[in-house]
Amino acid sequence: MTSDLEGFLARARGFLHSEPALHTALLSVTEVLRVRGAHAYGDGAPLFGTYAGADGVVRGAFVRTPPHRVVLSPLGPEAADALAARLVDVSPELPGVGAHHAAAEAFARAWERRTGARVSVGVRQRLYRLGTLTPLDAAPAGRARVATAADRALLARWHDEFGEAVGARSAMDGGAWADTRIAYGGVTLWETADGVPVAMAGVTPRVAGQVRVAPVYTPAEQRGRGYGGAVTAAVTRAALDAGVAEVLLFTDLANPTSNGLYQRIGYRAVEDFTQYDFHRGDAAVTATAAP
Repeated sequence: MTSDLEGFLARARGFLHSEPALHTALLSVTEVLRVRGAHAYGDGAPLFGTYAGADGVVRGAFVRTPPHRVVLSPLGPEAADALAARLVDVSPELPGVGAHHAAAEAFARAWERRTGARVSVGVRQRLYRLGTLTPLDAAPAGRARVATAADRALLARWHDEFGEAVGARSAMDGGAWADTRIAYGGVTLWETADGVPVAMAGVTPRVAGQVRVAPVYTPAEQRGRGYGGAVTAAVTRAALDAGVAEVLLFTDLANPTSNGLYQRIGYRAVEDFTQYDFHRGDAAVTATAAP
């Protein structure tokens, strides 16, 4: 374990870059911390760690940005139990875990055994990777454009509304999130023909040749008109035109509409991920959305 981001990346970079899709959350979180500083996700000091075999080869990694869930790479039950044993001492207030399903479940059960906390499933997700981008049959009137500083208030408000819609507090407040994304052109808006923004789609920073589309949001009063699909297709096309090797996105498995939409655009399932929440006594620890 270490609080030194550069030291962590020096040790874990090869491992993380070996499977960019499976490590997408770890890669995007550490890139934001590298660019925006250690407190990009909150006042607490981030904690990083790697897990290596007897040969010294890294086979697992994690990132914790308090007060949010710990984010894990895929790892086996033995490594999950070893990590739980260490984090019990340094992060007893841990609110949950997010990871590839098997790793998340193994860590959640190890935490349950070691702390007596009750664990529950927060969100079940599916990771998709773009195959061949397929234009929608009937795109709505309007156009896509990259959000600028003039859109900051709108982006901050929509970011917070998105968190409310999915029932989770974001890993970053709306204003800070908007500033971070605007700095690298990380949000695309869909505008109607008369210039009114009606939907947005973000992308994470480019790292290890991949980006992840997140979040996609259409205000409730604008839904059902194809704006979400149009802006997702537009931001995906922009990523491809910029030379990105892999374009990824997560979906909530409880939302069949979005899962179906992304598959029609050309995204194909990779693996399932799960976020678990930890509860102490009768009180649930506040869960947060994935970064």
